[in-house]
Amino acid sequence: MPGTVLLLAASPVGKSCLVDAASVLPVLAAVPPAVLSGTDTANVVELADPLEPQAVLTRLRAVAATPGPLTVFVAGQLVLDRRQHLPHLALARTTPATVRYTALPWQWIREEFRLRAPGTTTLFLDLHADADAWGWLRTHTLDSGRNNAVLGRIAPPPSRRTVAAPMYMRTLATILRSGWRPPVEQLHQQAFGRLGPDAYGDVVLSVLPAPVAAPGGFASRAPYRPERPRPQAPAGPVVPAKPAQPPQVDPHTYITAAVQAGRHQDAEAVAAAHEEAAARAQGPASEQALHWSEVRADLAMFARDSARSCRIWLTVAETRLTAGQEPDSPTVEKAVDRAHHQWGQVRDKTRAQELGALLAQLRARVPGRRPGALENVRRQLRELQATPF
Repeated sequence: MPGTVLLLAASPVGKSCLVDAASVLPVLAAVPPAVLSGTDTANVVELADPLEPQAVLTRLRAVAATPGPLTVFVAGQLVLDRRQHLPHLALARTTPATVRYTALPWQWIREEFRLRAPGTTTLFLDLHADADAWGWLRTHTLDSGRNNAVLGRIAPPPSRRTVAAPMYMRTLATILRSGWRPPVEQLHQQAFGRLGPDAYGDVVLSVLPAPVAAPGGFASRAPYRPERPRPQAPAGPVVPAKPAQPPQVDPHTYITAAVQAGRHQDAEAVAAAHEEAAARAQGPASEQALHWSEVRADLAMFARDSARSCRIWLTVAETRLTAGQEPDSPTVEKAVDRAHHQWGQVRDKTRAQELGALLAQLRARVPGRRPGALENVRRQLRELQATPF
């Protein structure tokens, strides 16, 4: 079935502009439509610096009505209206005083894609927030609909008198211009991994809804199953065997189904039970036990509990280091990087300060592959301490 691609780049004209969103469109347009969509063929709809919210809404409704896979690339500027304090995508005529009339309410994007079949819609977002929107993100999440895959980043306001570039989206386009489109989560990770150290302060968007093969790549490893004693041969006369029981459900499959149904506590309970069993059988620093710890960290992310996800990743990193793994080993770096990303999304200031202090200690030992990570943590901690509660 053919796919549909929507390229939307919007930012205000004049001094209110924080990001040159439209600059990414030529790079995206150079990618073959089928690669953008991940389908054999695709139709592309392009909106460059649109003027009217209603005109954008008309295009949103048109692409939302298409039956096949839909991929949406949005580069732009996130702003709040002064009356209701709701997020909007700034358009060409948007000013701080006219957001309600000249910007696109983010709710329209969510609502237009709400009725699409789960798993058919993917949004890649590269947004820069103004000061008000960035403050709003400290206590809110940008709701793009639970049926949609949403990947990307929201960056804080750039330095004064500076117009930022949509580097995440440009990097996506550069990867796709090779002609090969990896799975969306892998594509997101590759693009985000190529950004500079300033990206550590971004809000990272990584939501994969139903249906997915397994949350956070859980199925890549064989599940831990405690050994059961083998039944002994019967001592007496042979009795006809009872019909076999249905095969056991793989715990990863059960967890995936629970996440898809919104039963996050059930998924967490199953993962925690397997982590405990693996720790008893093979030790808390065993790969099986750490695997289930990482599953729990991803489950916390899916449940939008960034603080818990960050804390678990920090514990995984500490456990690996204590077990003798090198600070530059991929597994240790991954754990610290994931903790760093989740910490950037913690909205509670008290928790952010507590976890940030622990993260700073780890970053001193595990600087990662991108320079400036430790200084990024220290800078954000200073900002948190300077901000009144």
